Formats: sequence, structure tokens, C-alpha cells
Amino acid sequence: MKIAVPTREGLVDDHFGHCDHYTIFTIDEGRITETTTLPSPQGCGCKSNIASVLQQMGITVMLAGSMGEGAKNKLEAHSIRVIRGCSGVVANVVEGFLRGFVFDSGVGCAAHECHEH
Repeated sequence: MKIAVPTREGLVDDHFGHCDHYTIFTIDEGRITETTTLPSPQGCGCKSNIASVLQQMGITVMLAGSMGEGAKNKLEAHSIRVIRGCSGVVANVVEGFLRGFVFDSGVGCAAHECHEH
């Protein structure tokens, strides 16, 4: 399994579409075995090609802070499960998810810089 986390300064970025980069975690037998990064494309998350790029990389889970419905729908259309409401140090969030302690908040961001959703 591979998990992506929108990241800024080692923490889950509160806005998926404007993060500095994505931290990619490779999981094997319930443990983190590799960590890499992927630069974030410029612009709004739902209008970039990031969902297809992540899908091609084998990402199946996105642990995010806040995210608009457009981005969530696009990721899910690319077979990426979205968990919103995450915060804190990215590795700790992934460990919490692997232990079953991280759940989707059900809350998306209602307003942000890309208003054409």
C-alpha cells in the first residue's frame, strides 16, 4: 500500500491543493518501509493532474487536512481513498492510520482560492 500526505514543514498541510509537497509512504505488512516526496503542482488540487499522477504511483490512500469536494471526488475517481481532518507530524498521522486511529472527519473546505467548483 502507498499513502500520500499533503505536507508543509513536516506537518499535514491544512489545504490539499496548496501544499508544498506530498510525502509518500510505502507500507508493507502494516509498517512504513519507505518515505519519498513528490512536489506539489501549481494551482488548485482539483484542477491539476495530481490525482492521475498519484494513481500511477500506486497511491491508494490520501491522508489530508482540509480538502474541497472537487478534489475529493477527483481523487476518489482515481481509486484513492480520502481521509480528511488529519493534522500533525505526517509520520505520526500515518502510524495512527495504520493502527486504526485515524478516520475521515466528513468535513470538506467550503471556501478557498479556487471558487469555480
